[in-house]
Amino acid sequence: MPAKKALPAAPCACGVTHAPVPKGGGARKAHGVDAAIKTANLKRLRRIEGQVRGLQKMIAEDRYCADVMTQIGSVHEALRAVGRGLMRNHLRHCAASAIRGGDEAEREEMYDELVELMYRHAR
Repeated sequence: MPAKKALPAAPCACGVTHAPVPKGGGARKAHGVDAAIKTANLKRLRRIEGQVRGLQKMIAEDRYCADVMTQIGSVHEALRAVGRGLMRNHLRHCAASAIRGGDEAEREEMYDELVELMYRHAR
């Protein structure tokens, strides 16, 4: 399998620096993230965490399979909602900036990233 192409070190509108992942781990980080969006996402994720704990309890208590599957569907949809919000933010800030103001290579890179994101996260 060929190695993934490293993104150039260029900041986007939301402040993310597209730098290669540092040796020894780590990840790209967003700088200047809207505090209200971050708070809302963390609140949703904590609620989802509670739903998953509820699922564990349901399994431990041998609850009816259909009820467990219904709860699993709720968790999936809640995670998809968080993902939709993140995608919307990425499109409004990062992608829009790269497409409007970037050079041809930056625009093509963003198009590729968006297609890959949509492909990976489609139902």
